[in-house]
Amino acid sequence: MTGGTITRADLSEAVYQEVGLSRNESAELVESVLNEISDALVRGEMVKLSSFGSFSVREKGERIGRNPKTGEEVPILPRRVLVFRASHVLKNRINGTLSSETEDADAQA
Repeated sequence: MTGGTITRADLSEAVYQEVGLSRNESAELVESVLNEISDALVRGEMVKLSSFGSFSVREKGERIGRNPKTGEEVPILPRRVLVFRASHVLKNRINGTLSSETEDADAQA
């Protein structure tokens, strides 16, 4: 899974390698998980994945924006936007820092 973008096929292959399901079963599992997450967000529910982050849908109200080219005021209609908030575990992993619990365990070893 090297490269710039992780695809559904990459996720399916990872499940196939790690769990040992068939390739078809792995693809179905990944698809099922993604559908469940999508369906929950459409219903307005928050999705929390431990040690990864949370997804939620936020309502944005109508507001006035400007066309940067002409300066003309244009109404921006109300809409729903997807929000992702990374967990501290993920943030620390991205930044290459260890949690204090991991450091303490390493120090005792």
